[in-house]
Amino acid sequence: MKLIIAYIQPDRLNAVKQALFARDIYKMSVTNALGCGQQGGYVHMYRGAVEEVSLIKKMRLAIGVNDDFVGKTIDAIVEGARTGDIGDGKIFVLPMEECVRIRTGERGPEAIG
Repeated sequence: MKLIIAYIQPDRLNAVKQALFARDIYKMSVTNALGCGQQGGYVHMYRGAVEEVSLIKKMRLAIGVNDDFVGKTIDAIVEGARTGDIGDGKIFVLPMEECVRIRTGERGPEAIG
């Protein structure tokens, strides 16, 4: 079992979801995130004052998958999120020791579904 965490541009969320759904991956958690990477940030004017924004809005997806879905999940995220520009995002794949479905008490790969 793996936990896949992806940071993507907010406007690419719908495309990523559609790519995941096309590969029969429906379960995910999505949260708002702020961060910066290679793109650094930007400067803009707000009410006549120069404001430097160093943390960029991103979406954080957390998807728990069984080992045979790892490649399909990564491919779907890349397909939906890639624009070719700096700031497209990152994907992290972490080992997941345990998963428990609270409703039934199932554990392990069966709990992921």
